[in-house]
Amino acid sequence: MANLITIGRLILLFVIIALIYFGNVTVITILMPAIAFVIALDGLDGWVARRRQSTSQFGAVFDIAGDRVVENALWVVFAHLQLVPVWVPLLVLTRGFIVDSLRSLSYSQGMTAFGEKNMMRSNFTEWLTAGRFMRGLYGYAKALGFVFLTGLEGYRHHDTTDTFLGALYDIDIFRFAGWVCVWGAVALTIVRGLPVIYDAAAVWSAKPVPARGATTPQDSPKLPGN
Repeated sequence: MANLITIGRLILLFVIIALIYFGNVTVITILMPAIAFVIALDGLDGWVARRRQSTSQFGAVFDIAGDRVVENALWVVFAHLQLVPVWVPLLVLTRGFIVDSLRSLSYSQGMTAFGEKNMMRSNFTEWLTAGRFMRGLYGYAKALGFVFLTGLEGYRHHDTTDTFLGALYDIDIFRFAGWVCVWGAVALTIVRGLPVIYDAAAVWSAKPVPARGATTPQDSPKLPGN
């Protein structure tokens, strides 16, 4: 069931993306809460999996992959619509590729991205990357930023005279708060990604400890002629 929610979430995402390009002001206004709903589904699939006791490593990885698709697709779309610079999706994509590749190594060792078995090596880096507060802050900033950019597309590229969208985006403080969420999400992408790279480098570059009873090259008997 949880995986079906993730699949449905991705289908809904691409329907929304199509409507962003081809919808009018009314449609785009409706898409703003729809974007928030897509982001909110991220928490629903995990809750359903735990409630039905159907959690699995595949489900956890698939959930993260779904998050990446939603996040990366929206950043690319908003860059294509010239609402954010093109370096933003390039940065987010690069960060995602590096972090997910490093985490894939941890999965082979029975670790997880979050929870008690994550690969973070200190309380501070664990708080930054896996802590409930930071994950929530990043999630809310990203969701509100995407909602804001969706409405901004209608405000900039359509006639919003005498519409709710026009009245809302005419408010300076609202636009300021929206950009705070957008750039806050970009900043948190970096802040939460660097500790993963740092700790992963420390974990995977450490000298492996030989198994008990195993011989090292120094302990191996020298053969004649060596």
